[in-house]
Amino acid sequence: MHKLSNPSPEIDALEAAAMHAAQSGREADAVRHWSRILELDPAHVRALGALGQRAFRQGEMPAARAAFQRIVDADGTIPQQWIHLAIACRNLHDEMAEDHAIQSALRIDPRELVALILRANLLERRGKVHEASLAYGAVAAVAPPLPQLPPDLRPAVTEAIAHLAKYNRDKGNFLDSYLDQFYQTFAGEDLSRFRTSVDIMVGRKKRFDSQSTLYHFPNLAPIAFFDRTEFPWLDALEAATDDIRDEFLDVLRTEEGFTPYISYPDGVPLDQFAELNNSPRWSAFHLFNFGQRVHANAARCPKTMAALGPVPQPDQPGRTPSAMFSLLQPRTTIPAHVGVSNVRVVTHLALIIPEGCSYRVGNEVRQWVPGKAWVFDDTIEHEARNGSDKLRVILMFDVWHPHLTPPERALITALNAGMNAYIDGPAVAPSP
Repeated sequence: MHKLSNPSPEIDALEAAAMHAAQSGREADAVRHWSRILELDPAHVRALGALGQRAFRQGEMPAARAAFQRIVDADGTIPQQWIHLAIACRNLHDEMAEDHAIQSALRIDPRELVALILRANLLERRGKVHEASLAYGAVAAVAPPLPQLPPDLRPAVTEAIAHLAKYNRDKGNFLDSYLDQFYQTFAGEDLSRFRTSVDIMVGRKKRFDSQSTLYHFPNLAPIAFFDRTEFPWLDALEAATDDIRDEFLDVLRTEEGFTPYISYPDGVPLDQFAELNNSPRWSAFHLFNFGQRVHANAARCPKTMAALGPVPQPDQPGRTPSAMFSLLQPRTTIPAHVGVSNVRVVTHLALIIPEGCSYRVGNEVRQWVPGKAWVFDDTIEHEARNGSDKLRVILMFDVWHPHLTPPERALITALNAGMNAYIDGPAVAPSP
């Protein structure tokens, strides 16, 4: 804000009179007072701004530009001052001056949203398609969600997002055509990872990484669904499907031992699980829970427990192993979420799967197949859907991440014991 080196009571009085006249709708009086201020102080920023805005509203672009230019010459420390000058220059078709004003605003604040929008618009008008797309990408990255934007900015940000989406579609279509001959060269090879990388680059898919909420082990690759060859015990597990399903059906007939999968106490933020908290729509019959065998339930499922025997379930005292029958009621969706730690991964053995059920981990969507199992990293965003009118049931349990070494597994077990000791009070460290 411009200030005189020697404050002037006359200018202060004139400014107050000008503002009062403007608020009262007496524009001519306001102009007269602002003009008088400029006679006394030709670099008075507020007076220049008021007269510049009036000229802009009246369509008098040369006068508006002159006023805004005098402001940046006198001050130029606020991005909005340069933005006003840029808009006036745009209306006068002076792209060089417009560009200079936009860059000056962004030098002060590289995240100034209006300046970023103006830069993207200018690049588009100049026919610089690729540079404009990068600029529109900056707008999309900086802008808050549309409902949080001032109403006058929403159309411009919406247009920026639409421009970026179109550019990415055009780029994706071009690359699909360009790469087709190479895909044919490698026909028969598994190119899914490369194809997904292209989809992520052009915005057709999102990037999903491990988002462990409690304990994260570095340098474990975030793999949505693992290759089953890493789990040699899967074949024997699948061979026991009929026995496991029969035991579940016997348990289901008694309707005893089932608890809601989500059961948060009062006062805990529920976020996406508000609808399912303490709800039978997603329930479980636990065989292992928080690292402990649930003896009453396990005794009713001896063949299932035997099938779990060879499985390398993780040993994290108070946390794992975990194993259960997971029931998802008709027309129920488990919302997108992530797991607590990537040191263990999760297995699903499909038992009762009606049509209309699906499971997404990251960008990959699969349908359960009765009698078949898969292993996935639940620290990657995932969600489940039962769009049918029937019950969906799986056997779900965790296992060690296959890429952890035996010493690493032992140390993770010790770490969990140490955390428990810290929380519970003094304890003697176990011998290695």
